[in-house]
Amino acid sequence: MKKLVALTMAAAVLLAGCGGSGGASAEDAVEKYGSDTLKLYNWGEYMGEDLISNFEKEFGVKVITEYFDSNEMMYTKLQAGDSYDVLVPSDYMIERLMNEDMLQELDLSLIPNLSNLAEGVKNLPYDPDNTYSVPYFWGSVGIVYNHNNVDPAVVEEQGYEILRNTDYKGRIYIYDSERDSFMMALKALGYSMNTEDEAEIQAAYEWLLDMNNTMEPIYVTDEVIDGMITGSKDIAVVYSGDATTILEENEDMSFWMPNEGTNLWSDAMVIPANAENPLLAHEFINYVLTYDASMSNSEYVGYASSNQEVLDELSGEGGLFAENEAYLPRSGYEKDEVFEDNPVLKKTLAELWIKVKAAK
Repeated sequence: MKKLVALTMAAAVLLAGCGGSGGASAEDAVEKYGSDTLKLYNWGEYMGEDLISNFEKEFGVKVITEYFDSNEMMYTKLQAGDSYDVLVPSDYMIERLMNEDMLQELDLSLIPNLSNLAEGVKNLPYDPDNTYSVPYFWGSVGIVYNHNNVDPAVVEEQGYEILRNTDYKGRIYIYDSERDSFMMALKALGYSMNTEDEAEIQAAYEWLLDMNNTMEPIYVTDEVIDGMITGSKDIAVVYSGDATTILEENEDMSFWMPNEGTNLWSDAMVIPANAENPLLAHEFINYVLTYDASMSNSEYVGYASSNQEVLDELSGEGGLFAENEAYLPRSGYEKDEVFEDNPVLKKTLAELWIKVKAAK
C-alpha cells in the first residue's frame, strides 16, 4: 500500500534463453503454465530489488510490471478492461473487487507456501479463508515524533490529540488522505473509523477543521519520509513501513501507535477475473511467500513481512529491525480496525476533506 510513489511507466525486464543455474527455460514455462509472461500491477517501490529478476530466472519467464499510486487508480484500469495476472490492492479494495466479481477464486493447492503466513495476517475479516487473496505486506498507521523536541510521555498520553496541541503549532505533517485523516479524528473521539453515523462524522470533520485552523499543518504524501528524516517537522502521521525507514535514518525519531486505536491494514495478492495466465499467477504468489523472496521484499521496503519466519527474524534479537519500534505491527488490539469498503462513506469523507484543507 504504502510507498505511494507516482510511477505510471510500465517496466518490463525480459529474460532470454535459460535462466542460469537451476533455472527453467521459456519452453519449460510455456509447457507448464501455458505462457512465459506474467503481467503484474503493484505499488511503486514495493518490491525487493531482485524479486522479479530472481523469479524470472528460476521459472524461465518474463514479468511485465506496471505501477499504480492508489487503489482507485488500479480499480479504474480494471473497470476499463485492462488485464493483469496479479494485483496487490489493499484490504477495502479487495473487498470491493470480491463483491463485484472481479477476482478469481484461488486454487490453494497451488500455493503450498500459504503455510508460511504470519499469525497477524491469518483470517483477515475481508477474506478469512484466503479464497481470493494472499497477504503481501501489512502494517498500521502511527505517530512519528522527534523525542528530543516532543516528550514521549505527552505523545503517549495525548495520542492523536497531540495533533491539536498548540505547543506544536507549525511543527506537524498530516498525511493528505481523507481516510487516514478521518480515521485519526474518529479514533480521537472514541468512534469507529468505519462509522456511518452522521453526527460522528460531523464531529470528526469539526475536529479536523480545528486542527487545520489552529495548527498550521503541512499536508504531505511521500515527502513526509524525507521531511522527517531531515527533521523538518517534529510530528507526523505515518504508515508503519515508512516510519521504519524514518527511524532507521534518523535516531532522533520515535514511533507511537495511539491507545485510541488505529488502522491495521494489509495489502494482498489477487488474480483478476480476466487474468490471462492464472497458473503462472499462482506460481508467483507462492514464490513471494518463500523465505528468500519475503526477506528481500521486507528488508528493502521496510514493511512487515507476511512470512512468519521472516517477520520473527527481522524483528527478533539481532534482526535488521530489532530495535525499530515501527516495524512490527500491533496485533490483537481491540481498538484497532480494518477499513471496510464503503464507496458512499468514502465519497462523503473526500468531500469533507476538501473543505478541511480549503479552510486555511
